Amino acid sequence: MQFETLADFFNMGGHGIYVWLSYALGLLLFAGNLLLPAKARKDLLKTLARRIRRENDTK
Repeated sequence: MQFETLADFFNMGGHGIYVWLSYALGLLLFAGNLLLPAKARKDLLKTLARRIRRENDTK
Protein backbone atom coordinates (compact mmCIF):
# COMPACT_ATOMS: atom_id res chain seq x y z
CA MET A 1 0.00 0.00 0.00
CA GLN A 2 1.42 3.37 -1.03
CA PHE A 3 0.72 6.70 0.57
CA GLU A 4 1.01 10.09 -1.12
CA THR A 5 2.24 11.99 1.94
CA LEU A 6 3.59 11.27 5.38
CA ALA A 7 0.31 12.55 6.85
CA ASP A 8 -1.57 9.95 4.76
CA PHE A 9 0.77 7.29 6.11
CA PHE A 10 0.02 8.26 9.71
CA ASN A 11 -3.72 8.57 9.00
CA MET A 12 -3.82 5.12 7.31
CA GLY A 13 -7.02 5.89 5.45
CA GLY A 14 -8.87 6.86 8.62
CA HIS A 15 -7.67 3.83 10.59
CA GLY A 16 -4.42 5.34 11.85
CA ILE A 17 -5.59 5.80 15.43
CA TYR A 18 -6.32 2.07 15.74
CA VAL A 19 -3.12 1.02 14.00
CA TRP A 20 -0.84 3.26 16.04
CA LEU A 21 -2.60 2.51 19.32
CA SER A 22 -2.19 -1.21 18.68
CA TYR A 23 1.52 -0.70 17.97
CA ALA A 24 1.88 1.35 21.16
CA LEU A 25 0.04 -1.26 23.22
CA GLY A 26 2.18 -4.04 21.73
CA LEU A 27 5.39 -2.17 22.55
CA LEU A 28 4.14 -1.43 26.07
CA LEU A 29 3.38 -5.10 26.68
CA PHE A 30 6.73 -6.14 25.22
CA ALA A 31 8.57 -3.69 27.48
CA GLY A 32 6.58 -4.91 30.47
CA ASN A 33 7.50 -8.50 29.68
CA LEU A 34 11.16 -7.49 29.72
CA LEU A 35 11.21 -5.15 32.71
CA LEU A 36 8.85 -6.75 35.24
CA PRO A 37 10.67 -10.11 35.52
CA ALA A 38 14.00 -8.27 35.82
CA LYS A 39 12.60 -6.16 38.68
CA ALA A 40 11.14 -9.24 40.37
CA ARG A 41 14.54 -10.98 40.13
CA LYS A 42 16.29 -7.96 41.61
CA ASP A 43 13.79 -7.79 44.47
CA LEU A 44 14.15 -11.52 45.13
CA LEU A 45 17.95 -11.27 45.26
CA LYS A 46 17.67 -8.34 47.68
CA THR A 47 15.30 -10.30 49.91
CA LEU A 48 17.53 -13.37 49.90
CA ALA A 49 20.63 -11.31 50.70
CA ARG A 50 18.79 -9.65 53.59
CA ARG A 51 17.65 -13.04 54.89
CA ILE A 52 21.17 -14.50 54.66
CA ARG A 53 22.63 -11.46 56.47
CA ARG A 54 20.02 -11.80 59.22
CA GLU A 55 20.77 -15.52 59.64
CA ASN A 56 24.53 -14.85 59.82
CA ASP A 57 24.04 -12.09 62.40
CA THR A 58 22.08 -14.37 64.74
CA LYS A 59 24.77 -17.06 64.81
